[in-house]
Amino acid sequence: MSERGLNTVSFAGHAAASAQFKSLYAEGMGLVEETATYLDGVGRQASKVLPRMASVLYAAESMRLTTRLMQMASWLLLQRAVNNGEMSRDQVIAEKNKVRLDSFNVDRAAPGWNDLPEAFRDLIERSLRLQNRVALLDREIYRPQDVQSFQPDNQNSVQAQLHLLQTAFGNN
Repeated sequence: MSERGLNTVSFAGHAAASAQFKSLYAEGMGLVEETATYLDGVGRQASKVLPRMASVLYAAESMRLTTRLMQMASWLLLQRAVNNGEMSRDQVIAEKNKVRLDSFNVDRAAPGWNDLPEAFRDLIERSLRLQNRVALLDREIYRPQDVQSFQPDNQNSVQAQLHLLQTAFGNN
């Protein structure tokens, strides 16, 4: 609490420890498992009968998909560790800098894309949506401390709340 009696709340910090995070964690780890099962089974068989361009694209996209999921799983595991008190926030920040949540996009117009198995394309799309959700949560939780601890110079609580909303939505 500041000397003026205003108190900011870290909604992202609370969200990371909430049932919503647990659901996101379960969804992420479930997608990792589902993808591994697909790539080792049905996907491997389906990839053997693809046309040449689709086969090359399948190989590239399966590597991107796997990498994307491993990066997200790493982030989710780090967040779970900090939530469970197994790592400090500073330890997690140092480790999470190795995690990439902003890459591995897909070119749906690439030659052979439409020849890829529908189940494979679905896994890619679901992983991209999950990646976006995790990246958004990451930005909210780990944004710079000076933004999280902003204290307005005046007593106007409406103006303070407007500033917090502008900060949250990036409309400074």
